This record gives sequence, C-alpha cells and structure tokens, in this order.
Amino acid sequence: MAQPLDDLAFDTLFRNARTHNTFQDKPVTDEQLQQLYNLMKWGPTAMNALPARMVFLKSKEAKEKLKPALSPGNLEKTLVAPVTAIIAYDLRFFDHLPTLFPAYDARPTYEADPELAKTAAFRNGTLQGGYLILAARALGLDVGPMSGFDNKKVDAAFFPDGQYKSNFLANIGYGDDSGLYPRGPRLEFTQACSIL
Repeated sequence: MAQPLDDLAFDTLFRNARTHNTFQDKPVTDEQLQQLYNLMKWGPTAMNALPARMVFLKSKEAKEKLKPALSPGNLEKTLVAPVTAIIAYDLRFFDHLPTLFPAYDARPTYEADPELAKTAAFRNGTLQGGYLILAARALGLDVGPMSGFDNKKVDAAFFPDGQYKSNFLANIGYGDDSGLYPRGPRLEFTQACSIL
C-alpha cells in the first residue's frame, strides 16, 4: 500500500518548485535524460498508450533549428538552457497498443477514427508532459515549460512526416534562482473545486 511522502518530497515536487527562466552553466547528461524518461514512463495513460514523444535538444545546431519557431520572450532563455525538450504526441500511438495494452485489441478503434486518436494522443501526451516535469524535479533538475512558439514551424523542422505533433517545450537544467519572478498566488480549494 502506498504511503504519503514526507514534506521534503512535497516541497521538491510542488511547494518550492518553480518555473525557471535561467539556468546555471552546468550540463545535463544523456544518462540523466534517460533516467528522466525511465521515471516518467510509469505515469498512467489511457490503455497504457504512452503517446508522448520527446526530442531533447542539447547541441547548438539543434537549438538553431528550433530558433525560428520561438517567440521573442522565449528565444534567449531557450538558446542558453542546457536542454530544451520538445514534448510531442504520436498520432499513430495505437500501433504500439498490441504490446502496451494486450488486454484486448484496441488498435482498430483508434485507427478507424483519426479524430478520436488525435484527442487521445493529445490528452495522454499532455499528461506525460506533466510527469516529465515531476520526474525532472524528483531527479534534482529544474524545468521551465513554455507554450510561446510556433507549433507548425516546430513540426516542419523536427517532424516533417506529420506523424508527431508538438505540444509544448520545456527547458531543463539546474535553475538559477536569481532569474525567478515573484511567486504567483494560487486559487483556494473553494475557488477551484467542489465536492458533490
């Protein structure tokens, strides 16, 4: 049976974690990115579909390829971040269902309905993007997720065959707290929730 985490874990994952805009000049290794994926992949998705696809941009050449798609406010911080992840979703995620979800053959349902497949890919890929943020924090990394970019330009540059679609970007590294904005407030339970 699962046990509650301690306050240090709550602080690391949620209460003290921040969206970072600047990062220390400290590399993130390929092994750390593999650890990140190997942790986040255990988060639940419908039918264990795992539709998220990540491209981790580390090289100057890869960042230059991304540069034309970035909004001005995200340009500099993305070019200097140790890693920028493109979190995308696979429109043909269902090709893997026979392996990932052997309970019954769900593939024909999605293959016959591209709109249903797209909705499922986007929803569950977004969930996996959230797991990526939490996994990074759990591994001692900081994250700056962003939506300020041109999806069509990213898709043309990195996913030209059209099977993957970009969802959002996330800069990853060791955050520099001097670049943090004051923490914004949060809605109270009664403002965001109801119990029926």
